[in-house]
Amino acid sequence: MADLTTLSLIAPAKLNLFLHINGRLTNGYHELETLFVFLDYGDRLHFKRTSDNAITLKTQIDGLPDQENLIFKAANALKLATNTSFGAEISFEKHLPSGGGVGGGSSDAATTLLALNALWQLDLSLQELADIGVQLGADVPVFINGHAAIAHGIGEQLEAVELAETWYLVVHPNVHISTGLIFNDPDLPRNTPKLSSHWQSVQHTNDCEELVKKRYPEVEKTLNWLLKYGPSRMTGTGACCFVSFETQQAAQAALTSLPDSWQGFVARSTNISPAHSELRTKLN
Repeated sequence: MADLTTLSLIAPAKLNLFLHINGRLTNGYHELETLFVFLDYGDRLHFKRTSDNAITLKTQIDGLPDQENLIFKAANALKLATNTSFGAEISFEKHLPSGGGVGGGSSDAATTLLALNALWQLDLSLQELADIGVQLGADVPVFINGHAAIAHGIGEQLEAVELAETWYLVVHPNVHISTGLIFNDPDLPRNTPKLSSHWQSVQHTNDCEELVKKRYPEVEKTLNWLLKYGPSRMTGTGACCFVSFETQQAAQAALTSLPDSWQGFVARSTNISPAHSELRTKLN
């Protein structure tokens, strides 16, 4: 295995193909079932191993202190858990929208844990990394695990699935949605029955969608605009919405007609996280 001192990895987007909320736990978290798939599009993170014991972010996000950035939090959590003497310099290019429901922050955190586990030669298992990651966010373990999955519990219990790969147009209507606000809203449905083992044959919905449409009319406009291409859905707690296409060309054609007030991208779904694919290539 290669001994790398620098590493560049993607932090891929995810889509929730459905999101069912089964109940609320006494600790405030929600019990849910959701189907995660990865996209071959995301942020790009660059890591350099240092020997000075410090974590340094070379890139900043306006309005977000380094101490609140999940990249910084993940690096420090890994350092604290392992007591390594190594440090890291980290820079990144953000492509995924904040508050978009495509997992940008969680994916950044997971990619940070995967990359520094390799650069710092820690040799932690994926489960050990996921145990650290879940403290940073409920979506982090699926990115650590790296396989399309149905998630149960608060999102940490993962059941790997194989899905047909397809093309998606993902549209962000330029509104920021707080996951915490949606999950704390008293009007959020919290009683969807748990899935049977035959999840493929059940009507799938996003239990957050109707509430988000009421609170954020621009999301409803986006979902309605996408209907001309097929059944449109919202991912996570929003604001990103998506529709599937059989070909990249069809998805790109739809993207070119996107209203100027919105942003979008075309990406292919993958069962294996592109971060894991890249990491395997670079370590071998």
